[in-house]
Amino acid sequence: MAEAFGNYIGGTWRQTADLSENRNPARLDDVIGRYARGSAEDVDAAVEAGRDAQPAWAAATPEDRANVLDRAARLIFERVPELGELLAREEGKLRREAEGEVTRAANVMRFFAGEALRLGGEKIASVRAGCEVDVVREPLGVVGLITPWNFPIAIPAWKMAPALAAGNAVVIKPAEITPASTVALVKILEEAGLPAGVVNLVMGSGSVVGNRIVDHPDVRAVSFTGSERVGRQIALAGAEGMKKVQLEMGGKNPMVVMADADLDLAVKVCLDGAFFSTGQRCTASSRLIVEDRIHDAFVEKLDLARAAIRVGDPLEADSQMGPVVSEGQLESNLTYVAQAASEGCEVRGGERLNQAGYFQAPALFLNATNDMKTSQEEIFGPCASVIRVADFDEALATANDTRFGLSSGICTTSLRHATEFRRKSRAGMVMVNLPTAGVDYHVPFGGNKGSSLGAREQGPMAMEFYTSVKTAYSFAGSV
Repeated sequence: MAEAFGNYIGGTWRQTADLSENRNPARLDDVIGRYARGSAEDVDAAVEAGRDAQPAWAAATPEDRANVLDRAARLIFERVPELGELLAREEGKLRREAEGEVTRAANVMRFFAGEALRLGGEKIASVRAGCEVDVVREPLGVVGLITPWNFPIAIPAWKMAPALAAGNAVVIKPAEITPASTVALVKILEEAGLPAGVVNLVMGSGSVVGNRIVDHPDVRAVSFTGSERVGRQIALAGAEGMKKVQLEMGGKNPMVVMADADLDLAVKVCLDGAFFSTGQRCTASSRLIVEDRIHDAFVEKLDLARAAIRVGDPLEADSQMGPVVSEGQLESNLTYVAQAASEGCEVRGGERLNQAGYFQAPALFLNATNDMKTSQEEIFGPCASVIRVADFDEALATANDTRFGLSSGICTTSLRHATEFRRKSRAGMVMVNLPTAGVDYHVPFGGNKGSSLGAREQGPMAMEFYTSVKTAYSFAGSV
């Protein structure tokens, strides 16, 4: 029988009889482990442990906090191959993509080790004689982190690292279908010397564990990455509880291909953005908006490249795309493929490939229009709509015609088109001649409109969410 993993509360791994199996989506007979299904009472215990441990962690020197994060980073770097294999088995990323994600988690930990030392404030001259004004940032207390399945070690790292660097305690709930990578990350933090109770891990369903984290009165902030529907519910609950909320909720990201683009580069950029990581990235290029003059040549080359993608076991060296993460996600993807056909698209690919795992051929929806359901709703799979437009103005308007605003891109050799697109694109991140997916770990991440709410993640700006501002006045004069 596969190993059982309990929740981590107050520095102790707590076993439970209520467990769920974590299976490899490429090999359904490969059970990675059995993982706890936590309760609301587990969340209460985790919050209490965090509340008890947080004052001492906040009172520790910045160097103490930096050292823990730096040791964690070094341990992750040392274990990239084993952690990458674990991640590939549970989520379905190619081994090289999984190892890249693990490396990203290590880089994030190392970066925020530095930010722990750089957390500062301001001294501002007062308008009153004899007064001094200091503006400082302080930790919030206990923060709740709810993470998705598509980046099961990187996203927990980029939420936990700034929270810890700022002096907070953490209660984290990973996605129910990919808990193993987060368990491994928490074990590394424990090994790195993080005091008991500063990080607490409660696994289980969003409806039970997630809801209790959001509703708990002693959780002062919630950072969530996931669906727009759940994000909106958390925003409402956060407002009711008067707590800070940070939401990353996905996108329907456009990649514009202009007639002046380097055609081979455009194909490569779109292939990467739409299909690598099985399209399971919130920054994936799911709308390919192509100028009429280059449309047919672009589609011909892109479809040949799409059809040549080798879909297979992520641990095999010649695989170029792994499986969809779960049966439910695959069924949703196939429903959208059928929807595209019913809307009048010519569908290339998109079929289920075999029954041994959750494999799907990458799909193009040709002759799409921007008002189609498949062009407006996030599919979160290896599916991309190709939309023909007349010129740059129509391309820009089409790119912005979405309720999302996470990432956008343009392939062009025109400085004017690149500059105008960067300025007028209503997205939080804009790429020129680069895939919409794939961002650096040391700069802000986030979007506009229905994609994001609250302070940005990653980079120095991430510290804003995990701290509160205090303005302190001192009178040093005489009356």
